[in-house]
Amino acid sequence: MTEPKQGEIWIEKYRPRHLGEMVGQTKIVPLLEAYVKKRTLPHLLFAGPPGTGKTTAALCLARDLYGEDWRSSFLELNASDERGIDTVRGTIKNYARSAPLGEVPFKILFLDESDNLTAEAQASLRRTMERYSSICRFILSCNYSSRIIEPIQSRCGVFRFKIIQPEEIRTYLERIAKAEKKTVLPEAYEAILRLSEGDMRRATNILQLASTFSDKVEPDTVYESAATPLPREVEAMVNAAIAGDFLGARDRLFSLFTERGASGEDVVKAIHGYLATLAIPDLERVRMVDALAEIEYRIVEGASERIQLEAFLTRLSLLRGSLGSSAPSSR
Repeated sequence: MTEPKQGEIWIEKYRPRHLGEMVGQTKIVPLLEAYVKKRTLPHLLFAGPPGTGKTTAALCLARDLYGEDWRSSFLELNASDERGIDTVRGTIKNYARSAPLGEVPFKILFLDESDNLTAEAQASLRRTMERYSSICRFILSCNYSSRIIEPIQSRCGVFRFKIIQPEEIRTYLERIAKAEKKTVLPEAYEAILRLSEGDMRRATNILQLASTFSDKVEPDTVYESAATPLPREVEAMVNAAIAGDFLGARDRLFSLFTERGASGEDVVKAIHGYLATLAIPDLERVRMVDALAEIEYRIVEGASERIQLEAFLTRLSLLRGSLGSSAPSSR
C-alpha cells in the first residue's frame, strides 16, 4: 500500500493505488491486469453494489496503464450530477475526440453512476462510443446494469462486482487500524462487518468514525458512531412486545428514535436480524418477515416510521396468545 498522506479521509487515504493492492474481486483483477500488460482494452462496464471497488478498479487500471502521468489520459465524470444529453454532446464528446497523449494510443473516460443517464443521453453516448473508439475507451460504472440500454452493454466487456467477503474486509480494516495505531476489539470488528454488509467504503467510514472517540474501538462505540440501534436494545423491545408489554416496547422504540437517532429502516433491519434467533413457530416467523417487508416499503414511500413500527409491535404482542404466557427466549 502506498504511503498515505496525513489528515485525509480514510477511504481516500488507504484507497489502493494499483490493481495488485485491491481487496476482493479475485476474478476481475487478473483480467484487468492482463489488459494493462497488453496495453489494450475494450469499453468496460462495471456493475455491482456500492463499495465493492468499481471506482477503485478504474483508477488503479489508469495508474497501472499510464504510469505517473495517468491524469492526462484519464477523465472521471459522475452521471448523477450531469445526466442529460447536453453532457454527452458537450463534455464527453469533446474529451473523446481529443487526441491521446503518451505511448498508449487511447485515453480513458470513466463515467461513474452511468445508470443515472437518461435514455436519450445513453443513445447519444452509444454513438459517441462507436465514433471515437479508436482513441478513447469508456469505462461505465453502475449499480444496476439493467438500467443501461442493451446497445451499450453489447459494446462493453461486462464485469460484475460482488460484495466484499467479511474476512477480506476485516483484513483490510486491521491494516488500517495498525497504521493508525488503533486498538479494535474483535467484537467491534464483528459489529462493523454486520453494519457494512459487504460495503468496503461503509466499513472504512464506520471504523474512522468509531476511532474518533478513543484509540480503543468497542462494539458500543461502533453502533453509536453509525447511529444504529444496539442489538440488545432492539432485542429488549421485541421481547417486551412478545411478552405482551406493548407500552413498554413502544417506549423503547421511541427511545431508539429520540435518544439513539436511529432511522426506521435501521430498526427494521435490526428486527429482521433478531427474528431469526427467536424461539417462535416458523409460520409466525414467516408472517413477521412478510410484515417487515411491507413496513419497509411503506417507510421508503414516505409513511410515518413510528406508526408503522408501532403497528408491527402490536402484531408481535398478539403472538402472546399463540405462544402461551411464557416470555420468549433466543435459540
